[in-house]
Amino acid sequence: MDFKLLFTPLKIGKITTKNRISFSAHLTNYSHKGLPTQQLINYLVARARGGTGLIITEEQSVHPTDTAYEKGMHAYVAGVIPEYKRLTRSVHQYEAPIFAQLNHNGQQCDGTLSRKPVWAPSPVPDVMFREIPKQMEEEDIAEIVEAYHDCALNVREGGFDGIEIQMAHSSLIRQFLSPLTNKRQDHYGGSFYNRTRFALEVLSAVRRAVGDDYTVGVRLCADEFMPGGLTIDDAKDFARLLEGKKLVDFFNISVGTFLTLYLVGGSMHIPPGHTVSLSSEIKSVVSLPVFAAGRINDPYFADRILVSGQADMIGIVRGQICDADFANKARAGRIQEIQYCVSDNQGCYGRVGLNKPMECIQNPSVGSEEEFITQKITATQYKKRVMVVGAGPAGMRAARVAAERGHKVDLYEKENKVGGQLLIAKMGSGREEMGMIIQNELNHLRKYSINIIYQKEVDKEFVLSKNKYYDAVIIATGSSFDISSLPFGIDSNSKSKIFSIPHVFEDKIAAYSNILFIDYDNGHRATSTIEYLLDLKKKVHVISPALFIGADLAPTNDLFLTRQRLLKKGVSVTNDTIVTEVKDGNVHTLNYYLNEIKILSDCDYDCIVAAVNNVANDSLYYQLKNLIDDIYCCGDCVSPRKIDMAIREGHYAGSRV
Repeated sequence: MDFKLLFTPLKIGKITTKNRISFSAHLTNYSHKGLPTQQLINYLVARARGGTGLIITEEQSVHPTDTAYEKGMHAYVAGVIPEYKRLTRSVHQYEAPIFAQLNHNGQQCDGTLSRKPVWAPSPVPDVMFREIPKQMEEEDIAEIVEAYHDCALNVREGGFDGIEIQMAHSSLIRQFLSPLTNKRQDHYGGSFYNRTRFALEVLSAVRRAVGDDYTVGVRLCADEFMPGGLTIDDAKDFARLLEGKKLVDFFNISVGTFLTLYLVGGSMHIPPGHTVSLSSEIKSVVSLPVFAAGRINDPYFADRILVSGQADMIGIVRGQICDADFANKARAGRIQEIQYCVSDNQGCYGRVGLNKPMECIQNPSVGSEEEFITQKITATQYKKRVMVVGAGPAGMRAARVAAERGHKVDLYEKENKVGGQLLIAKMGSGREEMGMIIQNELNHLRKYSINIIYQKEVDKEFVLSKNKYYDAVIIATGSSFDISSLPFGIDSNSKSKIFSIPHVFEDKIAAYSNILFIDYDNGHRATSTIEYLLDLKKKVHVISPALFIGADLAPTNDLFLTRQRLLKKGVSVTNDTIVTEVKDGNVHTLNYYLNEIKILSDCDYDCIVAAVNNVANDSLYYQLKNLIDDIYCCGDCVSPRKIDMAIREGHYAGSRV
């Protein structure tokens, strides 16, 4: 394919990468007692084997006072060097250099984990951790500087090719640099140069440990995007200072802090490449390589950034989480086979933020790489003819995996298009990229020549009539809205006024202008539908049992912007409230904190939209369960859940046939 720079080498300090794609630092929760596990090694090796040009590990703590995450990596613990060597040797098999990111989280730590005071430049609590830190004394600062030195020694002896010092969103060093968090009056605070003193001491100590013949760089906060905080002009001055002192070999650009976390791990509501203009600003004042990142998941887009001179290396993290072979596929011109990330953040940021192991909604092998490799190797011993019923995410993935293993697959879909619940999800305001998941799956269905039979509603008799032809049947008939499953009573006079989320996108409420929205979802299904209605200039009042609207969106970095948009567009909300019944069109509610009952008259709204759980369409499976020997059920027809479980179960169903 016509990539001009993406697959050209780049010299970074003393190493040269084979291409310009970096797998940048990100948390995984795969470590144990501060050490890398085989799970983490398998995960990183899969990306090295997939062709990435450079791997940078997740942050590794340099000191026991830094325990921000229970399952983080620690560069200071006893026995770390042999585990480092095991990791680096494994990655080096695939000609990928690997850097260790060293960090201390400072105020962004959890004293309940470390059982130590949180250390910071000043006693300013972090917005998320909210623990008042101890202002570091000069001997504390000296101790941390020496800790960076000692950990740098461990890193080099452990076989890493370089070090990245975290000075960005979650970093003690950034906290010293920023006027928002550094209120000191001594020679570590006040003027710009004083605020850089700690950073310079750390980098000097690291250089003292590893020497000038070793690659060292920084993850740099280019702008905090908070009044009174670091700006791009500060970042440019700092970058010039570091280059002038010959302390670093590269700059890896980041933006934001935990105050603006939606910028750090931007969801699909954040424009792709939203930090590129800042990397370009840094590149304009330094001659060293500059890395850009931030929702860059398209190889052509990445190449354009390089060609335009805005960056020298592209950090593609979620794109390579979603598809470990991203780089190899792009280089070989197999663009249609790339499984593109949609920045939904449920499996990566969402799970890690809840202290769970990282996963991916589209790639169930994440964190289970060895298991999935084994499945592929032993897959195709007995080829079968397979019927898959239902072309939602579970059915498409089941068909794809079964065909990939060598089976002959026919996929039946009652509608005239594939996608299932994703067809609804992608219609919510700002959620259009969910449609890329459909396209990703459809590309693979075409690759394996899977026969898709549209507008065929499969019933028991049809399956049995084909029983001699098909060796196995996978049921993926999904779920649907059922008014009888509403978690509140409803009389017959009121049923005509109640609609579901799919009804909204089928224009069944187009004639209504005043909507009462009952939100038992707390996530994107509800909020994107509410926003869609507001964009149509409908008046929307929401009743929710949650403390606030969109309560489940915080882990995916969507909460701030979602609430901001909804409030600006005029939504009104009654929280802490459940609906007890709908009778004669009137909605009876209960505030369960105040034990206060209110009745909303049907004069106050035109119709009701209920965001509630669907009901499994499982009747076909149970009709066939005892009549067919080789039958499987996956996705929402097992139990209606989120897309990650639908795709995961579809994958397992396809791999078990």
